[in-house]
Amino acid sequence: MRSFSLLSSVSLVLLLLIFSLLLFQVSLNMNQKRKSSSLRRLFTFVFLLAVVFLIGNAFITVDYKQGNISAWSSIIRLNLGKLKMCKTQLRPLGSETLPRGIVASTSDLEMRPLWGAKRNKNPKQNLLAMAVGIKQKESVNKILKKFSSSEFVVMLFHYDGTVDEWKEFEWSETAIHVSVVNQTKWWFAKRFLHPDIVSAYSYIFLWDEDLGVDHFDATRYVSIIREEGLEISQPALDPNLSEVHHQLTSRDNKSRVHRRTYKVIGKARCNENSTGPPCTGFVEMMAPVFSRAAWRCAWHMIQNDLNHGWGIDFQLGYCAQGDRTKNIGIVDSEYILHLGLPTLGGSAENKIDSEQLDKTKTEDSSDKSKPSSTSQMSSARSEVRKQTYAELETFKHRWRNAVKNDECWIDRFQP
Repeated sequence: MRSFSLLSSVSLVLLLLIFSLLLFQVSLNMNQKRKSSSLRRLFTFVFLLAVVFLIGNAFITVDYKQGNISAWSSIIRLNLGKLKMCKTQLRPLGSETLPRGIVASTSDLEMRPLWGAKRNKNPKQNLLAMAVGIKQKESVNKILKKFSSSEFVVMLFHYDGTVDEWKEFEWSETAIHVSVVNQTKWWFAKRFLHPDIVSAYSYIFLWDEDLGVDHFDATRYVSIIREEGLEISQPALDPNLSEVHHQLTSRDNKSRVHRRTYKVIGKARCNENSTGPPCTGFVEMMAPVFSRAAWRCAWHMIQNDLNHGWGIDFQLGYCAQGDRTKNIGIVDSEYILHLGLPTLGGSAENKIDSEQLDKTKTEDSSDKSKPSSTSQMSSARSEVRKQTYAELETFKHRWRNAVKNDECWIDRFQP
């Protein structure tokens, strides 16, 4: 378009010059002086007009080009700014080709009706997840009754493959059931409690089934840990009736919450200057409670191929969202019993009651050549125990290597 305009202007100027030259030639051949003088004046006028037109067109063309360049520069700057802004917006992996408004990057465990309006307009705020076997159904039922159905989503991991027999309990219909044989709660948690799935819940209770809850109320517990600012916590253990492995988790009947112990534990002399486990910043793994943020961190620490979760407890302080001596605590006013039942590798799915045990003894006495059921269970349990210790050493080794090889990682708990 611009080239055509410029060509037209040049052509017009050339025509004017040619016309002026013709007039000048005619003027030379004319005899009369007056006519010659008039023609010369006309030639001069046409020539000056052509010069003015040519110069003016040049200025107009330059101004047009400069204006056009300025407009393009503005468009380019606008697009570059938009591109820079979009690059700083982090999008979930895999959603880069989608408009931001359509991306649903999280989910929940809320049940939805197949038709009609949503029944529960007030979504549940917390989650209780447990690995369970049918042999412990009475214990599990007592635990479930302590968790309000209006506040907690319940997710049961069935490690014995039995699901239908739980239907006798009223809460079973609204619970989420996942069944895989002979897997631990850490195996289930790694696969079914991804942080993006449970991000709707303020607190995640990841409990064992062999707990006594006569002195525990879940609603009061949540209120306490929220007031205390605890990112990771557990109910205290009754020291008289529980299997207590770490002194820190033993109940202090004079306090509501405690965050450290002051006793000598092995080679560790715990006092007010202690900054880490086993003196402070620690919970056991039978009944941990995580905040949403703490669980997102802890989930990443659970090793996909290590079923038993041993070793994680001593590193949970790195998931405490700050000072582990303040953000991890034991709730004394809402306490539990830990029965310490061996529910995998020799119990739960294999556990036998007293009547079955008597029958087994009778059969064993009549046939000495067959290995007893109790000895088989003992052997299986022994193998499970060996595996847990092996996994503990594997986890420790991986942690040391991770610390050694990550040049960008800073240990916030090292002075």
